[in-house]
Amino acid sequence: QVQLVESGGGLVQAGGSLRLSCAASGLAFSTYAMGWFRQAPGKEREFVAASMWSGSNTYYADSVKGRFAISTDNGKNTVYLQMNSLKPEDTAVYYCAADRYPTPKTMVDAAEYDYWGQGTQVTVSS
Repeated sequence: QVQLVESGGGLVQAGGSLRLSCAASGLAFSTYAMGWFRQAPGKEREFVAASMWSGSNTYYADSVKGRFAISTDNGKNTVYLQMNSLKPEDTAVYYCAADRYPTPKTMVDAAEYDYWGQGTQVTVSS
């Protein structure tokens, strides 16, 4: 059974940093892509970052380029999202997801992901 469990969310002041973690189990990890998405109240879920488990083929939303970094630890079956220089507009529930058949097109599209975590809240105060 596939499980994705996020952690690391919380309340932080603008300009601060957080690191989200996503512990994965039940996947044939080497062939999957992992993505981070977020959803703010009243808004649609949006792409944040994605990567193959090898760390290759990484993609970022323009809004987070240069501030966020996705990384993987194959030994721990964990994906991270390091978030720096946080802004109030980064406030959202952040979700980890797995894409079984990744392509550059599918990796940035929430509709193409097959498994999702429960989400973790990130709140950035001004």
